[in-house]
Amino acid sequence: MPIESWNGGEVDVAVIGAGAAGVGAARQLQLLRPDLSILLLEASDRVGGRARSIHPFGADGAALDLGCGWLHGARTNAWTGIAEKIGLTVDRTPAPWSDGGHRLEQDTPDAKAAAAAVNDFFERVDDYDGDEDADLTAMVLPGDPWSERIYAVGAFMTGGELDKSSVIDLGRYDPGPGPDWRVRQGYGTLVATYGLPVPTVLGVEVRRIDHSAAGHIVLSTNRGELRARAVIVTVSTNVLAAERIAFWPPLPEKIEAASRLPLGLANKLFIRTVEPAMFPDDTHVMGSQHSRRTGAYQLKPFGAPVIEAYFAADLALDLERQGIDAVFDFSVEQLKRVFGSDVGAKLSPLVMSAWAAEPFVGGSYSYATPGASDLRGVLAAPCDDRLFFAGEACSRARYSTAHGAYENGIAAAEAVVKAL
Repeated sequence: MPIESWNGGEVDVAVIGAGAAGVGAARQLQLLRPDLSILLLEASDRVGGRARSIHPFGADGAALDLGCGWLHGARTNAWTGIAEKIGLTVDRTPAPWSDGGHRLEQDTPDAKAAAAAVNDFFERVDDYDGDEDADLTAMVLPGDPWSERIYAVGAFMTGGELDKSSVIDLGRYDPGPGPDWRVRQGYGTLVATYGLPVPTVLGVEVRRIDHSAAGHIVLSTNRGELRARAVIVTVSTNVLAAERIAFWPPLPEKIEAASRLPLGLANKLFIRTVEPAMFPDDTHVMGSQHSRRTGAYQLKPFGAPVIEAYFAADLALDLERQGIDAVFDFSVEQLKRVFGSDVGAKLSPLVMSAWAAEPFVGGSYSYATPGASDLRGVLAAPCDDRLFFAGEACSRARYSTAHGAYENGIAAAEAVVKAL
């Protein structure tokens, strides 16, 4: 429930950040302690955080997710049950890249060799038992003819380049047993709808958290001061690392942990097609077979007349800075490899995400730099049983996912209830 006229006050619990973690925490607090006054504070103009859906084909048409789009580990993903409970449609079509899914070139010798090389890479990551952490380039075999494909897929996974990302952290990643499903109305719609019962103030930037007093915490915002008995902070690591929120007394270990768990980048461009019959439904294709600077393309998700282009890491940042026309041109050049030189005449840019430039996020999902994986626990640790932290980056195994963020939010809410 958005609260329009707000300029400070006093509550039992303030939750900062209305993404999956913040919404999950606030709903759990309402469930466990309906007697508490709870307020969700969001700096942007919407609820959902890095889950954001748009509906260019009308209310009944398929939604397009500019942020997270897949219910990873769907059978044990809490959002699957929540979606069904609130009346949204869980689509169980196999993900195009998964077993049973449709990859356009999956039966060619090159595609099979590339897939085998990528699988071997991830097995080496999972089996790594070195005393010291390393970056992911250490898991690429010298002279591997498919190293460029491994670099591309590794970047899709972490949002960062392989030479920046921790082997140990990726080895711990476990979103839960598959498959991956989708919400027809959009993952962003799911998170925002689930947040509707929570008293929420949009456009509130928390600039300072004073936790020096014994009985309360004072939040200084652009719209007044708020006193709370407990606070849950769910902002992104890039926001924390940039010290967009000042803590008093300072929390240098949190800032250090956040800076070593930065947000990688994954962006999407949705491309409209005037000739949908040219493209198969829900089919995946790589833009390049032999370059790490490639997009991954999902043709006609849900059968909609669009192509979803997906870019990660340095390529995503370079393209984001150049703008939508440059991203479209890059995509068309790659799609020509598969669909012929005149494919561009059938396509036009529809909408793109630009997560690096999102002022209250600054990226897509966290990865650990070498040696930093254990800092996820440091980031998640509460302070004085009054100041709590949650979000995907706090999750040891389910970082980078909306259900990892949700689970963290639930844990923070339960800790708050215990403390109060």
